[in-house]
Amino acid sequence: MKKFLTLVLLLGTVAAGGAQAGDDAESALRKAVDDVLAITKNSHGGRSMADKLQPVLEKHVCFESMTRRAIGPGWREMPPDQQKQATKLFTKLVIRSYSEKFTPGQQPAIDFLKGKSPAPDKAEIPTSVVYKGNRYTVTYRLENRGQWLVTDILAEGVSLVANYRAQFDALIKKSGPDAVIDSLKKSVGSAG
Repeated sequence: MKKFLTLVLLLGTVAAGGAQAGDDAESALRKAVDDVLAITKNSHGGRSMADKLQPVLEKHVCFESMTRRAIGPGWREMPPDQQKQATKLFTKLVIRSYSEKFTPGQQPAIDFLKGKSPAPDKAEIPTSVVYKGNRYTVTYRLENRGQWLVTDILAEGVSLVANYRAQFDALIKKSGPDAVIDSLKKSVGSAG
């Protein structure tokens, strides 16, 4: 799981887009990645990396969509207040895990590959990332919701959303939605 998170959370933000899915989504991704890297490059103390990255990531990642898709059919079993709590906890978990992957001063080399647009409001942008001597393939799935937002990240072909969904499906089937909330609380507690 840690290796998967390392790959998935290496990078992952997207900013506002426009009319052409592929080009605009890639431009948005490039700008957002630059914003994240500027924070990680200049972070040498003070507030935690997670605190510094949180506003950027919340602006460019649709955590509600990620959480809903990660929980899957069990999402409909949750009342709205529990859905909100799950989203808040999942957001915190992803941001904390993501921020732990950066070493101040070390910057990845990123090549943006040709993206595709499976629908007018969706885009998939693959990247090749070299970080700390290792090469990773990271693909970002984005949706235009008035601006381009990341809705899933695939590291080496493995989806962040699908990875969590497998875990959450088992919890919901065994113990119901409360088990997902309890699991998220434990994960956030251990990530902090």
